[in-house]
Amino acid sequence: MANRKLFVLDTNVPLHDSKCIYHFEENDVAIPITVIEELDSFKKGSESLNHHAREFLRAIDALSSDPLFDKGVTIGEGLGRLMVKVGRDFHPDLRQSFDTRTADHEILNIAYRLARAQPKRQVILVSKDVNLRMKAKAIGLTAQDYRSDHVKDIATLYHGVHLHEHVSAEIIDRLYAPPHFVDMSDLSLDPAPMPNEGLILRNGRRSALATFDSERKQIRQVDKVGAYGIAPRNAEQAFALHALLDPDIKLVTISGKAGTGKTLLALAAALDCRKDYRQIFMARPVVPLSNKDIGYLPGDIQSKLDPYMQPLFDNLGVIRNQFGTGDPKHKRIGELLDEKKLVIAPLAYIRGRSLVGIYFIVDEAQNLTPHEVKTIITRAGEGTKVVFTGDIFQIDHPYLNTRSNGLSYLIDRMKGQSIYAHMNLSKGERSALAELASNLL
Repeated sequence: MANRKLFVLDTNVPLHDSKCIYHFEENDVAIPITVIEELDSFKKGSESLNHHAREFLRAIDALSSDPLFDKGVTIGEGLGRLMVKVGRDFHPDLRQSFDTRTADHEILNIAYRLARAQPKRQVILVSKDVNLRMKAKAIGLTAQDYRSDHVKDIATLYHGVHLHEHVSAEIIDRLYAPPHFVDMSDLSLDPAPMPNEGLILRNGRRSALATFDSERKQIRQVDKVGAYGIAPRNAEQAFALHALLDPDIKLVTISGKAGTGKTLLALAAALDCRKDYRQIFMARPVVPLSNKDIGYLPGDIQSKLDPYMQPLFDNLGVIRNQFGTGDPKHKRIGELLDEKKLVIAPLAYIRGRSLVGIYFIVDEAQNLTPHEVKTIITRAGEGTKVVFTGDIFQIDHPYLNTRSNGLSYLIDRMKGQSIYAHMNLSKGERSALAELASNLL
C-alpha cells in the first residue's frame, strides 16, 4: 500500500469528469464527505455540471455495496480502492490560517490529515481550482490539476498548415492546370501531410495552395474563393474557407487570436452554402465575467443574454454590410433570421435540439470542457456539419486552461481523421491597430 498513491478529489474534479475515479490506475482515491454534500446541490438541472454530478453519484452508489468508509471498496480490476472520508476537527496547523466554515478548507483539512496519518505514502490533492492547489502547496501538501484529458504539449498542437519548399515547378504547374490535382505518388512530402491539411507548396517565387485528399490520395489545389461577400485575405483564411465550404468535411476547428476572422469566416461559409442545410445554428457558451451568474445582471432573460450574443450579431452585420440594402443577399439574411433558418443563441438553449441537416457553429469553444465538446459532436445527425472556433489562449472558464479546454483537446484527438479539418489563423485582419494590440499588450 505504501507504494500506491492516495488521490484526494476536490468537488470540481467529478463535475469536470464523472468517470474520474477510473483514471488513477492502481492508486487509491479518497472522496471527502464535503464533496458528496456539494455534489448533492448540483444534481438537478440540464447543464453539463448537473449531468456529471448525477453520473458520479450513481457510479459511487453502484460500487458501495460494502461500507465506503475506512478501507473502502475496489474500483475495478487493476484499479485501486475508493473511500469516502468524513470531516474531522481542523488540524491545529490549519486552524489559524483558514476559515473553518469553507467547503474548500474542509477538503484541504481532510487531505492534510490523511497525509499526516500516512507519512510514508504520497497523498495528493487533485483540484481544478488553482487557488486551492496553491493553498495546499503552501502547507506542504502535494497538489495537482486533474490531467486525464490534458493535451500533452500545447507547443506542438496541430496547426493545420505546412510549408513545403523546393517543390518542383512541374508539380506547381499541374496544380494550376485542369483537373487541378496531382496524385500523392507523384511527389514526396516530408512530413507526410494529414488528411485535409493545408499545404503551401513553393519553388522559389512560385507557389501554390493545396490540400491533401486522403480518400483519393491526391494533392488538390485550393483557390482563394470567397463566401457570401467575404474574401480570404491570406493563405490560412483560404484553407479555412475551403474546409468550411467542403460538404465532405463534417467537422472543422478554427483557432486563432482575436481579429483573425474565425467567426466571420465560419458564418460567411454557412450563409454561402445554406441551401445544403435545413438550418444554421450559431451558439456560444455563456461564461459570465468575474464568475458571477447572469442572474446578477438586470432585466429579463433576453436582456441578460444579449451582451453575450452581441459579437455574433456584429459578425452578421459585417457580412450584411457587404451588400446594399436593396441587394437580395442583404434582404435574405433578415429573412433567414425571421424564418428561424438562422438561429443565434446561447449554447445551453440549443443543447437539447435535434442536430439533423444543421450547419452548427460553436463560437468561443475554448470555454467548453472536453466532455461538453464530445456531447455536442455526438448529437450530430445525418447531413450536419459542426464548426468550432476559439482562441485557446483566451479562456474565461475558471477551471480550464490552454491544455485542458475542449478546443485544444478536440484538435489534438481529431487530427488525422478524413472528415476533419483544422486551421490555426495567426495573422490578424481586423485592423493594423487591433493586430498591434494583440501582439504587444
